[in-house]
Amino acid sequence: MYKVAAQMSVYPLRQTEVTPGIGAALDALAENGVEHETGVLGTTLWGDDEKVFRALLEAFRKSASVGGTTMVVTISNACPYPGKEK
Repeated sequence: MYKVAAQMSVYPLRQTEVTPGIGAALDALAENGVEHETGVLGTTLWGDDEKVFRALLEAFRKSASVGGTTMVVTISNACPYPGKEK
């Protein structure tokens, strides 16, 4: 098991409102108990690799259930994140 950090951005497509799709993805992160911080351009999440990947899958599925969705993710086991010493 590895400690990883990821940056995720969700882009709802062909929808009149973007908030439901993005909100569904963020709800999935919270429901999966993954630590995360949301910024204006995306969300950073971190923790054990299995937990992060599981949360990302659920975030995509929940966002996609609202409508067309593109998710962009960058994952690293080498980038520092809150709580991890450099």
